[in-house]
Amino acid sequence: MDKLALLARLEAKPGKEKEVENLLRSAQAIVEQEPGTNVWYGFRIGPTTFGIYDTFSDEQGRQAHATGKVVDALNAHADLFAKPPQIEKLEILASKSAQKTTKAA
Repeated sequence: MDKLALLARLEAKPGKEKEVENLLRSAQAIVEQEPGTNVWYGFRIGPTTFGIYDTFSDEQGRQAHATGKVVDALNAHADLFAKPPQIEKLEILASKSAQKTTKAA
């Protein structure tokens, strides 16, 4: 079970919602290159509110992501946001993951 996470809340400027959505979609390719990032979600909460949630096995993976290319991309596109992204460090206390099971023959 991953023990650490990051939660980022992003508020798009009016009229910039599609650009923020596209930025999050493009960030997936970046995150796929990060071995320390185990789970990553880019999501939309409401008309102008978006977020990122990701999990890590250790602090080293979380720190690498927090100082990596996705954060660079967010900073490079700061003009899309009504305010700076709010990023919180989380400690995961419990989780559930879907597991595929195979039926015995």
